[in-house]
Amino acid sequence: MKVVFMGTPDFAVPCLERLLQEGHEVSLVVTRADRPKGRGHKMTPPPVKECALSHNLPVLQPTTLKDDAVYEALAAEQADVFVVVAYGRLLPQRVLDLPRYGCINIHASLLPKYRGAAPIQWAVLNGESESGVTSMQMDAGLDTGDMLLTAHVPITADMTGGELHDVLSLLGADVLADTLTGLANGTLQPQKQGETTTEYAAMLDKSLCPLDFRKTAPQLHDQVRGLNPWPSASCRCDGKLLKVHRSAVGGAANAPCGTVVKLDPLTVACGENTSLVLLEIQAEGSKRMAAVDFLRGHALPLGTILE
Repeated sequence: MKVVFMGTPDFAVPCLERLLQEGHEVSLVVTRADRPKGRGHKMTPPPVKECALSHNLPVLQPTTLKDDAVYEALAAEQADVFVVVAYGRLLPQRVLDLPRYGCINIHASLLPKYRGAAPIQWAVLNGESESGVTSMQMDAGLDTGDMLLTAHVPITADMTGGELHDVLSLLGADVLADTLTGLANGTLQPQKQGETTTEYAAMLDKSLCPLDFRKTAPQLHDQVRGLNPWPSASCRCDGKLLKVHRSAVGGAANAPCGTVVKLDPLTVACGENTSLVLLEIQAEGSKRMAAVDFLRGHALPLGTILE
């Protein structure tokens, strides 16, 4: 098939690579603008652009898809299908109507649950036991199109948002390959999405970071996992920020919430007499490290209150 590919972050790269491996003609790659990154604020291309340039593919980086010139450029490709993977913009109806087979989106959730920008992380934050990837025929709504294919994966008890991201990124490429084969063969049977299990997966921000030790340890463990690698769960120790990158659910603890009740391993009392074990932490101005290494250089008496 002749394909226009639309995507931006590293999640989308395996899908672009798979299109090329499968022998599809990727005539144009559409991605977001380069952005400043790092302490030096150096302008850095998105991962999809880097991948496209490594394969000598033409790249378009429009500020909007509503511009007439952009529409004409997309129409000129006369593509069989547009493949959209974490592009980051809604497509206008006239763009959706351009390709022969329409626009196919690879979405990192089991739709209709977790529509929106951060479905991977919210599945972990909410303690889900499974996630997956759905391919869908796009419409003008936000992740509301007819579902085509779905693939499931388990979310293990200690899996982080970053780890699930990597699993689903590769799975998405498999689902995409099967979806395009089904389109070409006419074997797909689109299914309407229901609304009863829909949950909007809002973009993550740092307001989600503070750990409230009045919650139960399983809830806090899900928070730590879901916010790893960004923006990271956190608390305060003696007024200074302490990020928590990895944790585990501990045993029963009969102490005020937030109290350090054990040092080996570093354990904090939580709501409903539960406790959370802090496995990997990062002090303010320091690098992330195992909690046992942190304690070698920091005096942290039993009974310390983490806020």
